[in-house]
Amino acid sequence: MKTILITGCSSGFGREIARYFLDRDWQVIATMRTPRTDILRASKRLRILPLDVTDPDSIRRVVDAAGPIDVLVNNAGIGAAAPFELTPSSLARELFETNTIGTMAMTQAVLPQFRQRHAGVIVNVTSSATLKPLPLISLYTASKAAVNAFTESMALELAPFNIRVHLVAPGRSPETRFGDNARDNARAAGLDHAAYAELAQGFMTQLADTSTPVTYAADVAVATWRAVNDAAAPMRIPAGEDAVALAEAA
Repeated sequence: MKTILITGCSSGFGREIARYFLDRDWQVIATMRTPRTDILRASKRLRILPLDVTDPDSIRRVVDAAGPIDVLVNNAGIGAAAPFELTPSSLARELFETNTIGTMAMTQAVLPQFRQRHAGVIVNVTSSATLKPLPLISLYTASKAAVNAFTESMALELAPFNIRVHLVAPGRSPETRFGDNARDNARAAGLDHAAYAELAQGFMTQLADTSTPVTYAADVAVATWRAVNDAAAPMRIPAGEDAVALAEAA
């Protein structure tokens, strides 16, 4: 029985990935900043552990508690929309600390055991926003694009140790908290500034639109399953109808 550790399981993609692997008889370690036991079905094969990917001590504790694992899924992340001109440096740092540095730190923490065993799979969940320029999410996109570049270079280093690395790139999903985060950060990040009001209104309307193809959490779980279990899977795997279309057009 194999073990998978997934970050960011309190909602959205992470929760669905955890559920998907749990239903297929894997040992699942679901991590989240504030552990909740009511979001996944109870199972002897499930452990829920606290984790803040921006805290080195928290990372060390969760890796020690997890013990040997076969797969790491770096899913934890935050979204934010803001005109770049008005983005506070604190928000920019938060995006990169969580989405980019957090992914790197978690990966670094599990690599020694993977290298010593000459086996392991790392899946980094990024975004199809890196495939097409979009307004108001320049820093979010940059934080995810950095993970793409880091992952592709790292894969070359790890291939001699039989460690596979993949990117799963979801599209726009109404099932995540991206829209809520954007609204929550509106005043702090200048999204309500008069100069950008029309652009912001169009962006928020687009986020809520389900009449065009979107990505569902189940799509991301299936893509992650493929990355983990198919040794011939490509490095980049789009997840969701809209993400697939963007990848094919790129």
